[in-house]
Amino acid sequence: MKVLWVEDHHRAQEMLMVAATKAVRKRLQLDLVIAASLMEAERRLRFEQFDLVVLDLRLPDSIDETMTLTRIASMGRFRMAVVSASENRDAVAKAAIAAGCDCAPVAVAKETLPFNRFIQRPEEFFQFLQSLTRQPEPQAA
Repeated sequence: MKVLWVEDHHRAQEMLMVAATKAVRKRLQLDLVIAASLMEAERRLRFEQFDLVVLDLRLPDSIDETMTLTRIASMGRFRMAVVSASENRDAVAKAAIAAGCDCAPVAVAKETLPFNRFIQRPEEFFQFLQSLTRQPEPQAA
């Protein structure tokens, strides 16, 4: 699974990379790429294919959170997930789904992520990423 995680907080970037490195050492199929800004994420999406894009809505080069998600969504076909400390994260994710984007229906509060646990147990980090890629089961009528 190739994942682009758009995150501007330096310490969070470091912890994500440590967790990803440990996951790879356990032979889990994970290729994590970190982008620190919206422009860097757009550049990566222009030249690489990703299975999942994890997006922080508050980035140094973006003012409008909905526009941040819209710009990323317009870059290709991939699953998106919102992991952000923004209080608008749920509304932005719902708006993306309503607009037809392939976005995880539940946004994740970044402050609740167990970064240390992901480092200690990289298989849990991998499972967390997999949970973001799952499509909802169709409801029977």
